[in-house]
Amino acid sequence: MGCWEIMGARHKRRIVPLSSLKQFRADLHVHTVLSPCAEIEMIPPFIVESALEMGITLIAITDHNASGNIQAVQKAAQGTDLIVLPGMELQTKEDVHVLCLFDTLDQIDKFQVIVDNNLPGMKNKPSFFGHQLIVDETGSYLGTEDRLLITSTFLSIDTVFAEVELLGGLMIPAHINRKINGLIEILGFVPTEISITALEISRHISPQEAYQAYPQIKDYPLIQSGDVHRLNEFLGTTILNIETASIAEIRWALSQKEGRSFHISKSLNL
Repeated sequence: MGCWEIMGARHKRRIVPLSSLKQFRADLHVHTVLSPCAEIEMIPPFIVESALEMGITLIAITDHNASGNIQAVQKAAQGTDLIVLPGMELQTKEDVHVLCLFDTLDQIDKFQVIVDNNLPGMKNKPSFFGHQLIVDETGSYLGTEDRLLITSTFLSIDTVFAEVELLGGLMIPAHINRKINGLIEILGFVPTEISITALEISRHISPQEAYQAYPQIKDYPLIQSGDVHRLNEFLGTTILNIETASIAEIRWALSQKEGRSFHISKSLNL
């Protein structure tokens, strides 16, 4: 179609010039101090500053089974070149970690209700697991999440996929090459009964190495994320060529559709 493509999927299709596409350096797996395993430095202003220093222009906040600090990071990013998507790293009942990404706070709020209703009622032990802190855009303390977040929910991976899709989001199995909470280590395969768009690999393996090590993933696009628990863990190796930083556009890029594309680059932080 030359220099023009048609924009479609869930939205009304319209002609979009390829010249309108922008390149986003993305890290779609970032934690805040709400995750008990994250360092105390993972507060909104430092997250924004560190991402921008790396040339990263798109992140997703993905705390464990929680979303309470997303809006604070979005507020901290206002007036900068950084776009912050709402997300969550959910732990399924199979002990698999999956990234659940959305466009709006309303979507993640609705998803949080589902997660809350399926989260065991165990109390966190800060001395053992770490603190689970809710903060404002400056990083000032607002409160503490008392429920243990770093645990499996009662939701199966196929149920999570269905709920995320119903809300208009995107589910990506996280760090599939990890022995702990990685899809391949836990299940040994990628479930074919759900239409997974892409898989995430960690900083410790390249896409080429992953495809060699795990032949069962050969037909899936791979993104790479920092799984950022410390400020020096940003990667920004996933490069998205999209019109806007939306779930629909990211989905097209990962599927190499509608003229959108992506690739894995070298990180400035390796």
